Amino acid sequence: MTAAIRLIVGLGNPGTDYEGTRHNVGFWFADELARVHGGAFRREAKFHGLACRVTVAREDLWLLKPLTYMNRSGESVAALCAYLRIAPGEVLVAHDELDLPVGAARLKLGGGHAGHNGLRDVIPALGSADFLRLRIGIAHPGDRRRVVDYVLGRPSREDEVAIRAALDEAAACLPLLLEGKLQAAQNRLHRA
Repeated sequence: MTAAIRLIVGLGNPGTDYEGTRHNVGFWFADELARVHGGAFRREAKFHGLACRVTVAREDLWLLKPLTYMNRSGESVAALCAYLRIAPGEVLVAHDELDLPVGAARLKLGGGHAGHNGLRDVIPALGSADFLRLRIGIAHPGDRRRVVDYVLGRPSREDEVAIRAALDEAAACLPLLLEGKLQAAQNRLHRA
């Protein structure tokens, strides 16, 4: 058993220029959860982002989309966690993952930032790397010199459909995470 999740952070960049980009799949996940569970994001200046509260399987859950841009995401996450007294182990951060194929999603507890600028900022802001991550596969462009343009680009229609299907699978695991049943959630998601 792990700690029950109280906050899901979707990483991304604010603004219409970034809305449909691969780097914003964390935002896509938060938006889908809000839609399915009847939440509405509101700008919260004290959290430097858009936040909402939803109820999933009779449990309260906060959703956060930092508006600080990817490389300053930690400021937003730390502000909400401090205000609501949420420990790092009660946080799930959803982010794009170059090292997973399109259509794959994996849950991971702890670890480094693996070069992801959002995670690179969240870890020191929380003072811990011991939070859950939902790694959403976007695949690698094959050449590291193309990574920036690739992640800030839009996926093909086919890839977007596969990514959204993976997000649906991850959302279906949420009740298990709210009970602190990480292993059961991983078993379900990783066989999808």
